[in-house]
Amino acid sequence: MSEAYRSFGRPPLSAHRLQHALGSGPVWREVRVVTQTSSTNADVAAAAKAGSAEGLVIIAEHQSSGRGRLDRQWESPPQAGILLSALVRPPVDVGSWPLLPLLTGLAIVEAVAAVGKVDARLKWPNDVLVDGRKLAGVLCERVDTAVVVGFGLNVSTTAEELPVDTATSLLIAGGATDREPLVKEVLRSFARRYSVWCDTAGRPESVLPAYRDRCETIGREISLQLPGGETVRGTATALDDDGRLIVTDHATGESKPWLAGDVTHVRSVG
Repeated sequence: MSEAYRSFGRPPLSAHRLQHALGSGPVWREVRVVTQTSSTNADVAAAAKAGSAEGLVIIAEHQSSGRGRLDRQWESPPQAGILLSALVRPPVDVGSWPLLPLLTGLAIVEAVAAVGKVDARLKWPNDVLVDGRKLAGVLCERVDTAVVVGFGLNVSTTAEELPVDTATSLLIAGGATDREPLVKEVLRSFARRYSVWCDTAGRPESVLPAYRDRCETIGREISLQLPGGETVRGTATALDDDGRLIVTDHATGESKPWLAGDVTHVRSVG
């Protein structure tokens, strides 16, 4: 580790300590920490295709080609954030799988509050915000009978290191910046909620009430940018039991549900 990163108080994560803390739980069986990789989601996807069992976690200290939703780049200095992907094989109907990104975001918000000491909110469908700025992003990808659950969380990133001025970090928000307890709490929170979700056959009641309580998109005037370039302006009125955002179109007065895959950007307006 360079002297510059040591001066920021960015110690490396310990795979041994994380494995000891998490390996005896109901979901996680193996935790790996790698110094660098192109993409932890790609690494876990490869493991899934090779038949790896549920419960693998790969965390990178640095990614050269980190990705967010719709292949947007995720940038983070070495050891400044949590860049993590995990493998799950949900024993529930695939129709309930779109709830997994929402469950993951909820786990991050809970961990940030409990360990990071920062009040974060959720932006549908896959962002975690503090004061309207992006703290974390979630990317879940289906691989045959598995799901790769990935996220990036800015921890000790300084304002000068952030790639855009719409982002933030726990450091900037005045929160705790010790990554190891944050990793543990995110994975424990996810495991608790995931276990309940699986035990209830993927029922939305195991995820959505808590998600709705923390989702700042609901009730906002928003602009939806669609893949073809069209824009819909309206009011986000609710989140239905399939995890779709209900938006009342200002132009037509029609209320319509939108899947995450239906839109490329969701922005607050006004």
